[in-house]
Amino acid sequence: MNATAATILVTGAAGFIGSHVAARLAGLGHVVLGCDNFNDYYDPALKHERVAALLAPRGVRCETVEIADAARLQALFDQCKPTHVVHLAAQAGVRYSLSNPQAYIQSNLAGFANILEACRSARVRHLLYASSSSVYGANSQTPFREDDRTDEPVSLYAATKKSNELMAYCYSHLYGFPASGLRFFTVYGPWGRPDMAYFSFAEKMLRGEPIPVFANGELYRDFTYVDDIVEGVVRLLFKPVEAKEGGAPHTVFNIGNHQPVRVMDFVATLERVLGVKARIDFQPMQPGDVPATFADTWRLRQHVGFSPSTALEAGLEQFRDWYLAWKDA
Repeated sequence: MNATAATILVTGAAGFIGSHVAARLAGLGHVVLGCDNFNDYYDPALKHERVAALLAPRGVRCETVEIADAARLQALFDQCKPTHVVHLAAQAGVRYSLSNPQAYIQSNLAGFANILEACRSARVRHLLYASSSSVYGANSQTPFREDDRTDEPVSLYAATKKSNELMAYCYSHLYGFPASGLRFFTVYGPWGRPDMAYFSFAEKMLRGEPIPVFANGELYRDFTYVDDIVEGVVRLLFKPVEAKEGGAPHTVFNIGNHQPVRVMDFVATLERVLGVKARIDFQPMQPGDVPATFADTWRLRQHVGFSPSTALEAGLEQFRDWYLAWKDA
């Protein structure tokens, strides 16, 4: 056991990013407990497989907890007494927020309020929570910097994530516990989410089915490999920001690859990696989508000396190897 081991609660630990983060922290010798509600936004079987493959071998339990249930969440905090919290549980997805807004209100707002209350009562040393590049909305000025305006979201999902940043700042200011929001940019890699483009495109391409490409493939995305996300999370978790005079010990960080890729170039890369040609079904731009995402990572580099840099093709090769083995298992 690491002599300076922390006790860390990872919410959303059966999810894509959460499972990787929990596994890495446990591998570093920390005491890690996970929780997840195992909902059916996508097949829960994949979440259980992540627990079995990534968490159980490292001794990480993943409790079934709905964070919108304040009493159940508080009981979990009372049980594990975390020194640090990595909050990654949320209702994900931009387009799904158009058809099921209540899920986002319940998990991303009510659930996050419960997390803040539990962190306050537990006097955690640092709350690290997931925000999103979606908070930048349709900003035309790139790269996106943390100090840019983020008060014009174009999806309910983005609005909930911006709300999380405001709520966390308020609690950090009132109660003095450090909190940091992480604006993730299009995360991809092994054990990913089936609703994400790289995953669904690969499945369809290997089956010979057409893939839906929006806005003539002229959208740009800052694809960020999951191991780079994990590295950023681990470094930030143990280096909370200090409050400036009159302020709160709270800040937000972009975690992105700072190399946006045109979607059609992304498709071409996926074709090379998979060794198959894509059949493309061009469709108009969808409500809630943004033209481009592009992370400025200066703040992250300054604070922890790290910035994501995994090349897209190398990351997609890792995803391909995992996916083919997973499908054949």
